[in-house]
Amino acid sequence: MDFEQTMMELLINAGEARSSAMMAIQCARQRDWSGADAALAASDAAAKEAHKVQTQLIGADEGSGKLPVTLILVHAQDHLMNAMLCRDLAEEMVMLRKELFN
Repeated sequence: MDFEQTMMELLINAGEARSSAMMAIQCARQRDWSGADAALAASDAAAKEAHKVQTQLIGADEGSGKLPVTLILVHAQDHLMNAMLCRDLAEEMVMLRKELFN
């Protein structure tokens, strides 16, 4: 496994998940419900890809510290956690706007 490439994959997918979640909120603000739903789906897909990478890293580490805990790894994990939280909140915000305006 190329550690740096794997970290970049995690960062890119987590960033895409967060960006798509924010796009869903923007679409909901404009009452573009199909756009919001599509953006949430894109966020889900990117988060799943990021989670696959994270699972590979956990498997490679085997819980015994085989992988170095670098600043880039911590940064990538932080991005993933923020993306997941952002996605959950975006889903709630879209749902609330739908309830208000439909």
